[in-house]
Amino acid sequence: MADLTLNEKKLLVALAPLGEAGAGDLAAALETTEEAAVQYANLCAEHGLAAVERLSTTTYTLTPEGEEYREHGLPERQIYESFADAISMKDLQAHPLSRIGIGWLRKKGWVAITKGVAEKTGEAPAGEDEIALVDPKDGMSGIADLLKRNLVEEHEAVSYRVAITPAGRALVEAGLDLVEETGTLSREEIITGSWREAKLRRYSLETPPKRVYPGKVHPYQRIIDEVKRVLLDMGFVEMQGEIVQSAFWDFDALFQPQDHPAREMQDTFYLDQTEPMPEGWERVRDMHLCGGETTSTGWGGVWDEEVAQKCVLRTHTTPLSVQYLISHPKPPVKAFALGRVYRREAIDPTHLPEFEQLEGIVMDDGVSFRHLLGFLKEFYNRMGFDEVRFRPGYFPYTEPSVEPEVWVDGLGWVELGGAGIFRQEVTAPWGIETPVLAWGLGISRIAMLRLGLKDLRQLYRSDIEWLRESPAIRRQE
Repeated sequence: MADLTLNEKKLLVALAPLGEAGAGDLAAALETTEEAAVQYANLCAEHGLAAVERLSTTTYTLTPEGEEYREHGLPERQIYESFADAISMKDLQAHPLSRIGIGWLRKKGWVAITKGVAEKTGEAPAGEDEIALVDPKDGMSGIADLLKRNLVEEHEAVSYRVAITPAGRALVEAGLDLVEETGTLSREEIITGSWREAKLRRYSLETPPKRVYPGKVHPYQRIIDEVKRVLLDMGFVEMQGEIVQSAFWDFDALFQPQDHPAREMQDTFYLDQTEPMPEGWERVRDMHLCGGETTSTGWGGVWDEEVAQKCVLRTHTTPLSVQYLISHPKPPVKAFALGRVYRREAIDPTHLPEFEQLEGIVMDDGVSFRHLLGFLKEFYNRMGFDEVRFRPGYFPYTEPSVEPEVWVDGLGWVELGGAGIFRQEVTAPWGIETPVLAWGLGISRIAMLRLGLKDLRQLYRSDIEWLRESPAIRRQE
C-alpha cells in the first residue's frame, strides 16, 4: 500500500482503535476539517481499507408566515370560524384573508357556494396540515402541503460515519510509515538539492484535479465583442444613439408610412412622452405626401405631425444611421451600431421583446449593390460562416433589398437579417446624393448558431452551470 498518502495513513491509525467513528471525531483527531477527513476516508475506501456511510437527516422549520398561522390558525380556519352556518360571498370576500382562504375552504370541502352564498357543509376537523403546523413531527403527511404553501422550510443535515475494514486493520497492525511528506518544493530545496533527501508525496496522473471555474466573459458578450472587433478591423467606426427615439426618426425618416402595421401598438412600445420635431422635418413630410423634389410620388394620404412626435423604444438601430449621415454628410462613411432594440413580440424559443441588432452603413462615390454583397459576405466569413447566399427582400427604406442567409449543418440555410441601398426618399430630404449601403442583422441569432443553442432565452438566463461549461474560446488570428 505504498500509494497511500500520509493523511490516509494517519486516518487509518486514528480509526483502528475505534473501529468506526464520525467524520467530526476523525477531523478532531487529525486536526483538520470534516471535509478533509471525509476526503481521506473516501480515498481509503477506494483501496478497500475503509467504508464510508453517508447519513442524511431532514428537518422542518416554520417560516415567519407559518409561525403566524400556528398562533392564529390557517387562513381557511380563521375564515371558517368567523361566521355561523352561512354567509354571503360579498361579506365573505370582505375578510382580510379571503384571497388566500376561500380557495382552501372550497378545496377542503368545508363550504359549498350556491347563488352567492357560502354555507358550511358540516364539521371541519383539523387536517394533517394543521397538525403538522403545530408540530411537524406529529403530522409528516401534512408537511407536503405546508411546503407548497411556503409555510415550512426543509433542511437537510448530512453526516458521515467511517469504519475500518479488516484489510485496513491488518495494514495498521503490520505498521505504517508516518514520516512527514513533502508536497511542494521550495526554491531553496531546489537550488541546494536538499529535495533529494525529502520524502516526496506520490502524485497520481490518474486522479482528476478539482475543477476550477475562473471568471470569464459571458459567451454572448464575447460574440458581441468579436462582432465589433471584426467591423473595426474592416475599417468601420462605431456610432452611438439613444434607446428612446421619436416615431419621426424610428419610422418617418426611414420612409415608413404612418399607417404601416409595424407602427401599431401591438408591434411597438410607445412611451407617454413626445419629442420636438428636428430642423428640416418638413422635407420628410413632403416626401411622404408627394415625393418632395424627387421623382418619387410618396405615399400620399395624410401625414400627422403629432404622430411623428410620439416617443418609442427604438424598434431597430436604423434611426442611428440616418442621424449619423446627417452629421457626416460627406463621403466616405463606414459606420456601425450594435445595440438593444425592442418589439412587442410573444416570447418563445426564437423570439424575445428585446434583442441586439447590428446596423451598418457605407457611403461613398461609386459604391453599388455588388459592394453591399461583398461587405456582407466578408463579415459572415469572418464570423465563421463559410457559405453565404442572398435572396431578394423588401424593406420600406431600401431598394434593391436582400436577405442574407448562411448555411448551418443540420439546419440548412438560415436567414440572418436584411440589407439594401437607402432609397432616395430616405437620403434626399437631408441633401445626401451619394449612394448609401445599409444593413440590419440579428446578432442574437448569430450567437445562437455559434453557441449551438436552440432557445434564444438561454442567452439572457443566469444559468451558472451553462456559463461554467462554456469554453472561453479565443479568436484564431
